[in-house]
Amino acid sequence: MSLRPASVDDLAAIMVLERAAFGGDAWSDDVMRAELASPHTWYVVAEEDGRLVGYAGLRAPGGSKDADVQTIALDETVRGRGLGRGIFRALLAEAARRGVSEVFLDVRDDNAPAQSLYASEGFEAIGRRPNYYPGEGVDAIVMRLRLAAREGGAA
Repeated sequence: MSLRPASVDDLAAIMVLERAAFGGDAWSDDVMRAELASPHTWYVVAEEDGRLVGYAGLRAPGGSKDADVQTIALDETVRGRGLGRGIFRALLAEAARRGVSEVFLDVRDDNAPAQSLYASEGFEAIGRRPNYYPGEGVDAIVMRLRLAAREGGAA
């Protein structure tokens, strides 16, 4: 399993995972292409045996002290093996490299495994967005990580 920065050349493979993971809530090809090309974002992909099996994205505009986890998705065949944590830590390392102080994310209220992962990495729930996920009536939990606290005081 290897991680590397994503590029627009990965769009087709990312979109396969995007649609499998998010169904009707999946981003369009155009939105994802813009995300991959933006100087304000950083995406990472995971490959196994030459196949893209995961990806994640961070929005951290230059000079900003906060960042947002845009998305994270894994092929169902690799879930439960620690890959999600590895990809997630790569995002947090990039946030630190960019000088970010706080990282925010939204997670589905009914996604206990993701909430557990984020909490184990130091995120805390700070809010709720009622009925955030269209057509499903599922709330989003807003979570935040203070990078300085995670890094033992070094931002």
